[in-house]
Amino acid sequence: MIHSRKQLELLAPARNADIGIEAVNHGADAVYIGGPAFGARANAENTVADIERLARHAHRFGARVFVACNTILHDEEVEGASALIRQLYEAGTDALIVQDMGLLELDLPPIQLHASTQTDIRHPEKARFLQDVGFSQIVLAREMSLTEIRKVAAATDCALEFFVHGALCVAFSGQCYISHAHTGRSANRGECSQACRLPYDLADKDGNLVASNQHLLSMKDNNQSANLRALAEAGISSFKIEGRYKDMAYVKNITAHYRLLLDEIMEESPEYSRTSAGRSTFLFTPLADKTFNRGATDYFVNGRTQEADIGAFDSPKFVGEPVGSVIRLDGKQRRYFDTTSAVELHNGDGITFYDRKGELVGLRVNRAEKIGEDFRVHTAEPLPADLFPGSGLFRNRDHEFERMLEKKSAERRIAVDLLLTETPEGFALTLTDETGVSATAALPHAKEPAKDAERAVTGLKDSLGKLGATIFSAREITLELSAAWFLPAGAVNALRRDAVEALEAARLAALPPLPRRAAVEPPAPYPQTELSYLANVLNQKARDFYHRHGVALIEAAYEANEHTDDASLMITKHCLRYSFNLCPKEVKGIRPDPMTLINGKEKLTLRFDCKRCEMHVVGRIRQSVLDTPAVPVKFHAKVPDGFHAPH
Repeated sequence: MIHSRKQLELLAPARNADIGIEAVNHGADAVYIGGPAFGARANAENTVADIERLARHAHRFGARVFVACNTILHDEEVEGASALIRQLYEAGTDALIVQDMGLLELDLPPIQLHASTQTDIRHPEKARFLQDVGFSQIVLAREMSLTEIRKVAAATDCALEFFVHGALCVAFSGQCYISHAHTGRSANRGECSQACRLPYDLADKDGNLVASNQHLLSMKDNNQSANLRALAEAGISSFKIEGRYKDMAYVKNITAHYRLLLDEIMEESPEYSRTSAGRSTFLFTPLADKTFNRGATDYFVNGRTQEADIGAFDSPKFVGEPVGSVIRLDGKQRRYFDTTSAVELHNGDGITFYDRKGELVGLRVNRAEKIGEDFRVHTAEPLPADLFPGSGLFRNRDHEFERMLEKKSAERRIAVDLLLTETPEGFALTLTDETGVSATAALPHAKEPAKDAERAVTGLKDSLGKLGATIFSAREITLELSAAWFLPAGAVNALRRDAVEALEAARLAALPPLPRRAAVEPPAPYPQTELSYLANVLNQKARDFYHRHGVALIEAAYEANEHTDDASLMITKHCLRYSFNLCPKEVKGIRPDPMTLINGKEKLTLRFDCKRCEMHVVGRIRQSVLDTPAVPVKFHAKVPDGFHAPH
């Protein structure tokens, strides 16, 4: 089963069904959403009825719905997950996004399987294995370069999915355990506490401070707008927007932004096509920088370079677009200030600036008035003490732009050709959509010549083309009639409605289920024969899966609380030695000595694997987490001596 990588899919996130429906309206070819449980965003859950409603809307356009069932499961959760998957399948879910391999040992319905980003796919061998065990689509690691993507594409023929926009986890997905170690809330179970967004001090091996009170593990946001064609040429066919926690405005704006970019590629290169039908027209101009972001980076797609600034060290918040700087302040009541401004400020805008401590502070604009080339900004509350002449300002909320997105902001329609013909009993109307699906409705009616032939033909075409209340738009209207017959407007409207209803039904009937990829037989061997806690095996079914694929030694997941000594709590391609010009590969005479991250009383050791260009954040599980009763998982009495975690 070879996937056509020339069919490009825009995959948008949905916190809930309403946002998912708007993602489809704004051009998404597919939407991913969390179900009632077992999705790796614990606070983004939806009922099966919600997902069924979303699927009904998406399928009208041939768009698909993928449900994230991508946490790792305890043994007593496996049966419940199996029952939920069957409900999701019956509700119209097109594919399941999976991390826990134990699910592949169950008697699942014939639903397509996608390998979650949590499965940490960085190498061709892992990608090929996942394809061979039955995954039709795999989400590659965000850290991969175009060269690495090409190698995976050459080793596989399944669909390759890649994040093109949104928040970046600093760790390789599925390889971060800081949250569990410190709080008992596992990122692999959808409860990440986001320790990566905290401020830290950085000290060298001698205790000298290299950096102080910076968000050293916080990344800028992913933005691959300039690399879409290169990604498609490398083998990516599913372009994924991050954001199952994001609001409606974000999803509308960012989906529309990438829809326009992908459409441009397809117009310039006809070998590429869409996976769904219909064109979206937008009632606003999409601007990616207007909605939440921490600054933009294309991460490692074009390799690691000094020019590619990937860190959001100053703040993990949305700083916003540059505005200008404060000129003067109201010295009495501190209710307003004057500022230069490169943008038009509006009442209700959000303004930010950095205070003397380097912390980001926000203000709400009560009233903005033009003063010559500058603006006078009135605030509801007294101005902060740290705002002074010369303070640089940013806007992180454009009130006018947000208001546009609160209203109807897009319309998606499928082009149809209409053909009116005669039948022995009257007339028939055939609609053929842009994908070639047709449907016909008949109207028994007497044939009465029109008094004004030209006017009758014009009126017929006008009436037939009134598709405004439907998901269709008229492309060509053809009348194959032996004479200009008179047909009342009511009769034509009824015929058109019947034809539209028939076409919608025909389109749904013609939409094939996404096929489940058959696993190869005999079972494909896993690339390693030993697995450490990094494989995230938390239940017996997952252990059975890996054993069936040739793995002899399997350590329990970190969440089993068996790893009480120092361990790699985060593995990342982000390197603080590189960020501070202390990389042994770049600067002669420097050794990759360990460093220390400090947040209050918490100290984490940084170890550097220069051969693999990886940084390991090392620490141990807190006693408070160990004291909390854990669900027992026991595969081995202990890890054998000399065992090393495979990469």
